[in-house]
Amino acid sequence: MDDYNIIIKPLVTEQGMHFANTKNAYSFEVNKKANKVQIRNAVQRLYSVKVADVRTANVKGKPRRRGRSIGTTKSWKKAVVVLHPDYHIDLF
Repeated sequence: MDDYNIIIKPLVTEQGMHFANTKNAYSFEVNKKANKVQIRNAVQRLYSVKVADVRTANVKGKPRRRGRSIGTTKSWKKAVVVLHPDYHIDLF
């Protein structure tokens, strides 16, 4: 798998920015088939940083209604990447 296929997009949220400023942890939406080692290597190569820890979670899709039909949003995988104290990522 290519690095650009592993990391889909960074998650820029209010809570994510708080974690980035206080704990040096950044959130990404990643490919569902990617494991922690692949995520670590992709972030290190794409952003030129040193990764200390990777935590992953499978986020289940939420139920949604549109008129009478009921469906769900897609399920996806989230990765929280903690960097060494000397490094940071500029997302803006």
